[in-house]
Amino acid sequence: MEKHNGQITEYLVRKNGFSITELAQALNVNRRSIYNYFQNKHLKYEVILKIGRVIRHDFSSEFPEYFTSEEFDVPIKQYSPNSISAQNQSIEDELWKDKYIDLLEKHQQLLLRCVTKNDSLCLS
Repeated sequence: MEKHNGQITEYLVRKNGFSITELAQALNVNRRSIYNYFQNKHLKYEVILKIGRVIRHDFSSEFPEYFTSEEFDVPIKQYSPNSISAQNQSIEDELWKDKYIDLLEKHQQLLLRCVTKNDSLCLS
């Protein structure tokens, strides 16, 4: 029976406690890409290697035909649920800041319109 690389990889990602969102952020791809990886029976060894480095798992035992243990010695970047949470908070803060600035700009445009055109919207 042939291995399903994507399913094996998904199992180990979840077993190591990484969420799809965390993994997507760490690999700089969207969540849909991660789900597509997991559905791929012949998932490329480069993708498995990147995932292994992110989740700090040595895939050489699951895929000895692709890897040696030494390939997993250097992680891409150290990620932990706490660092991901802080990163998510920073992203969320940035989104709210952008929305606030957009609202301020719209308010400024409305004020300018009221002053220059004596618009009826301003009188109500």
